[in-house]
Amino acid sequence: MDRYETIELKQDDTILTVAMNRPQSHNAMTPTMIRELTAVFQEINGRADVRVVVLTGNGRSFCAGADLNFMRAAAEYGYDENVADGEAIFELMLAIDSCHKPVIGRINGAAIGGGAGLVSCCDSVVAVDRAKFGFSEARLGILPAVISPFVLAKIGVGNGRELFLTGERFDAAYAKQIGLVNRVTDEGNLDETVNERIRQLLMAAPNAQKEGKEMIRIVAHRPKAEMRGYTSTLIANRRASAEGKEGMSSFLEKRKPIWTAPQGQPAVSPDYGNDKNKK
Repeated sequence: MDRYETIELKQDDTILTVAMNRPQSHNAMTPTMIRELTAVFQEINGRADVRVVVLTGNGRSFCAGADLNFMRAAAEYGYDENVADGEAIFELMLAIDSCHKPVIGRINGAAIGGGAGLVSCCDSVVAVDRAKFGFSEARLGILPAVISPFVLAKIGVGNGRELFLTGERFDAAYAKQIGLVNRVTDEGNLDETVNERIRQLLMAAPNAQKEGKEMIRIVAHRPKAEMRGYTSTLIANRRASAEGKEGMSSFLEKRKPIWTAPQGQPAVSPDYGNDKNKK
């Protein structure tokens, strides 16, 4: 764990918590943090010992966006350096958005700019009621360009048109209203609400979750008529898969499926973890 300078990892059985660890700077992102987060989320895809990932920040903030010292340096960047920086941030967002495991955003405080972009890449988001959000780039004369594909997929074009152009801050209740956040809770119940989401996610089959995330990305923005072949093949493959057969058998036999094993026991058997029918 000590190989990371800006993040902290903690694993509890099959739950991996990834915490941004620059609390003195409100977890503002530096190039090092971007590299470390990207590497961790890319590595997670191949880890059979992880079922659910929790992304959070240490201290009172989730992530305040770009680090101030980095912004000063970036003001002197040339064109190619700025492109490379944008691509690095995009790769981070993509790594979280396309992570094979369910990702819960534990939003423990402010999430501004790129921090709000990180929120948009999570599958389930629980925010403390005092959290503030904002896409403040336009007030700095720039744009939330690199995070925009991920944010607009989460909150929709109508909400993005207003918030991207005003750069205004908004609270957790409004973040929930527009779909950026799924649940809002007080500080004392933040962890219990996150744990409840974890319990719900652990009830579902891991390969089904992986393919479900891919399905959502493919289906959401394509004409319905074009999806006949893809969706029909997908359901056929899932029904023929080890998970699909186990899920139906457990339902008919009125027992819990194998992937809901108690904490401390293997959550996925070798056969289910290496499903020959998965795409």
